[in-house]
Amino acid sequence: MTFTAAQIAAIINGQVEGNENASVDNFGKIEEAKEGQLSFLANPKYEEYLYETKASVIIINEALELKKPVAATLIRVKDAYSAFAALLSRYQELVQQQLKGIQEPSYIAKTASYGADVFIGAFAYLGEQVTIGNNTKIFPGVYIGNNVTIGNNTVINPGVKILHNCQIGNNVTIHAGTVIGADGFGFAPQADGTFSKVPQIGNVIIEDYVEIGANATIDRATIGSTIIRSGAKLDNLIQIAHNVEIGSSTVVAAQAGISGSTKVGKGVMIGGQVGIVGHLHIGDGAKINAQSGVSKNIEPGKAVTGSPAYDYTSALRSQALNRKLPDLEKRLKELEQELEQLKKHL
Repeated sequence: MTFTAAQIAAIINGQVEGNENASVDNFGKIEEAKEGQLSFLANPKYEEYLYETKASVIIINEALELKKPVAATLIRVKDAYSAFAALLSRYQELVQQQLKGIQEPSYIAKTASYGADVFIGAFAYLGEQVTIGNNTKIFPGVYIGNNVTIGNNTVINPGVKILHNCQIGNNVTIHAGTVIGADGFGFAPQADGTFSKVPQIGNVIIEDYVEIGANATIDRATIGSTIIRSGAKLDNLIQIAHNVEIGSSTVVAAQAGISGSTKVGKGVMIGGQVGIVGHLHIGDGAKINAQSGVSKNIEPGKAVTGSPAYDYTSALRSQALNRKLPDLEKRLKELEQELEQLKKHL
């Protein structure tokens, strides 16, 4: 697809500087872009490439003052990064809108139903009583178990498994290889030292506008629901255990693990490789630094780090003091020696 600078500016509410008819049909990083490609500049560290790039059209911040002439056509916006992200989203929508129909071979149970303009890729499996909304895209190799409901405008990428009774909302994106609704990790210890499995009869509910990365796992509840609230964003390789609730607009980075029945508030930021034990409450707006181990409740708005995690500012001070320990030890020995000399003269 080819777009002119004027068309792009209309989509992102930008102002064109240069040739409004300059056309692009692809995207490129500003340091590598070629003629016919669109790029953007948001990070000042890359400004030098603005004056050298071969890109035909570049999105920049409206506040940027040019130091040299620029050959490319510019589109000025308030926030170049957000505008470029919105443009990529729109481009992706246009591409996906072209995907429609049912590919063969695929299996769709007679009791399953789907809305208008759906795409169901080859080797997909739709079980009994499955319901899929309008304009939803099911890519090849997806498994959808019995009694699953999926809303409108949702994208289920290749190899995703959504097991029985789970509910997926509208405008959700689930990336390749993710498993929704596997059994929660529930085992009852027995007197003889063995473990007896506790049946996991709940489900998973994914609300609207959620995005889940590749190879994530979200376990079904023992009873009730594991819930991912509206607008939450989960990275790749994340483990969400049974009966966990993730609040709206919360973000979780890669390789984090959240144990059973923990409730995470809205607007929380969880860094990569964070581990959170079960049955905790993480307050709204809390921030958990990467590789932290959380074993206690966190108050709303609190920032923590470390393992076990504690107050972020105090942790930084402790780290600074820890680096000074060798010097402090040396000074202490010198003071001890001076004290011994003073004792000899008393």
